[in-house]
Amino acid sequence: MMQAQGKGNSSREAKLGRVALVGCGFVADLYMRSLAAHPEIAVVAAHDHDEARIATFAAHWGIARAPTLESLLARLSPGDVVLNLTNPAAHFAVSRTCLEAGHHVWCEKPLTLELAQARALHDLAEARGLMLASAPSSLLGEAAQVLIGAVRRGVAGTPRLIYAEMDDGFIPQAPYAKWQSESGAAWPHADEFAVGCTLEHAGYVLSWLIAMFGSVTRVVSASAEVIPDKPGASGAPDVSVATLFFENGPVTRLTCSIVGSHDHRLRIFGDKGVLQVREVWDNAAAVRFYRRFTLRRRLIEHPIGRRIRARGPSHPKVGRWGAASMNFALGPAEMLKALAERRACRLTNAMALHLTEVTLALQGPTGVVEIESRCAPMEVASWV
Repeated sequence: MMQAQGKGNSSREAKLGRVALVGCGFVADLYMRSLAAHPEIAVVAAHDHDEARIATFAAHWGIARAPTLESLLARLSPGDVVLNLTNPAAHFAVSRTCLEAGHHVWCEKPLTLELAQARALHDLAEARGLMLASAPSSLLGEAAQVLIGAVRRGVAGTPRLIYAEMDDGFIPQAPYAKWQSESGAAWPHADEFAVGCTLEHAGYVLSWLIAMFGSVTRVVSASAEVIPDKPGASGAPDVSVATLFFENGPVTRLTCSIVGSHDHRLRIFGDKGVLQVREVWDNAAAVRFYRRFTLRRRLIEHPIGRRIRARGPSHPKVGRWGAASMNFALGPAEMLKALAERRACRLTNAMALHLTEVTLALQGPTGVVEIESRCAPMEVASWV
């Protein structure tokens, strides 16, 4: 159980970072399980428009519940962070309300469903001097940070090409109606199918690449719905293939689908060999370098590969849930740490906007999209 923290805390508790949750569906349990690994972060309260859901969720985790969004915001103090875990269609309105109330926002992906809305949130956060960050947190995870560090050190030489896969298997045939979160929330299959796997999942690899190289300038994409009549679907693509051109980085091919066999590899092909992570949904996944060499008249990549590790302790790990082993609280923790240390957050407002603009370009329509927003690469973690 986690204890809710009010404004009348002891001096010790007053120094803790605090978050509040809006939306108590399937993903909220993943956040709460991750927050349990961060005792320095207290949960003020949670709100959901479904009274039965918030009652069950709050009882399961032992936290306070707020009957309305307004009452939740009234409990917050400057420096607290709101976690917007609502359905994608509600992301814009909820995030805007929280920013207008003067609170920093961490939003589940996608940040918004329309580019104009993402720009509006970015501009509002900038004008108010607030942080606006977007999931996923995995780019702050050990695997992502070690990979970024290896690229920056030139382990594989100059990167020339990247293949990024985000195939989740033939999901429409999976027993998804039986999937439940820890506190009993159903997997939101109607939303997942209606929004589409690209908007839902491209960020898991795209955020790594943006953190690694910075701005994408052009996207050439093709997307389609190849499995019709999915529950709740409205023509959203269930497969997309895109080529990304970075301002200062290699050409990248990124594939998303809920059709192809499960494949979450990220491979960076350089002059000296290949850097690879086989499972980007695992914070502790091995980063390996496969050296390229010649043997007699053949060009060979080393069949085993050398593992590259962090140089020190990284971050709290959480157990596996379903296909993922990710600490969902790393993003909010970085925001709170930046506030406590009075420094810029490594998850910038510009990154949230850029990630959203590029993801929307991947979704379609098919064609060439010139990306207008820009953001700087991320500083690698000190433990790398």
